[in-house]
Amino acid sequence: MKQEDDMHADPLVIAGKSYQSRLLVGTGKYKDFAQTREAIDASGAEIITVAIRRTNIGQEPGQPSILEALPPSQFTILPNTAGCYTADDAVRTLRLGRELLDGHALCKLEVLGDPQTLFPNMPETLRAAATLVKDGFQVMVYCSDDPIQARMLEDIGCVAVMPLASLIGSGMGILNPWNLKLIIEQSKVPVLVDAGVGTASDAAIAMELGCDGVLMNTAIAAAQDPVLMAGAMRKAVEAGREAFRAGRMPRKTYAATPSSPTGGMIGAK
Repeated sequence: MKQEDDMHADPLVIAGKSYQSRLLVGTGKYKDFAQTREAIDASGAEIITVAIRRTNIGQEPGQPSILEALPPSQFTILPNTAGCYTADDAVRTLRLGRELLDGHALCKLEVLGDPQTLFPNMPETLRAAATLVKDGFQVMVYCSDDPIQARMLEDIGCVAVMPLASLIGSGMGILNPWNLKLIIEQSKVPVLVDAGVGTASDAAIAMELGCDGVLMNTAIAAAQDPVLMAGAMRKAVEAGREAFRAGRMPRKTYAATPSSPTGGMIGAK
């Protein structure tokens, strides 16, 4: 009971709303909507991101909608701009998403630089973010792991910055923890790792570094058992957060230290 109480006392707060789960999950690459729902239930995620250009949330009447499997009454739907390569396309896509979701303001902005690396185009990202914030959106933004760019996005008014750990869909894990630490230490808004997580240990490391959350899709959907991996990711995020809050022991590279106290040992002089 105490562990559950501690978790509830440590919510993730984005744009003034509290969430118990610090794991955000995407909806692409599953075999069907049934598997999508099963994996998301196993993950415990409350915020679910949906690519407006690739997933039907009402823009294709008469076709199956992801909202039938993941109703907005049960989840916070986070429309995203996956597949957009210019600021104008991203802004247009999110305005459509807001209309389809009855004025829902929370969104995930990503403006890509090229279709090979899917690395963010930061000049276009900054331009789109400025437009969207002025238009009343609550912008969570995918960005490079550059602390200067992250600060600029926060100054524009983004409600969360989401630096990549490594390339989208690569599963390479956290390649530059030092840059992530710089972003975390300077930011007054939540910092969430977005892209590159491959397995549970990657998620735990992100949380141990002090990230406020982790967003992933491929790491779960492309696993041999997506539902089992979703549960593993849930535990990893929770364990990493608890380890961060507990504070790890100092690293000592110069001498061993006994794990048991030596004072008062039987026979000691």
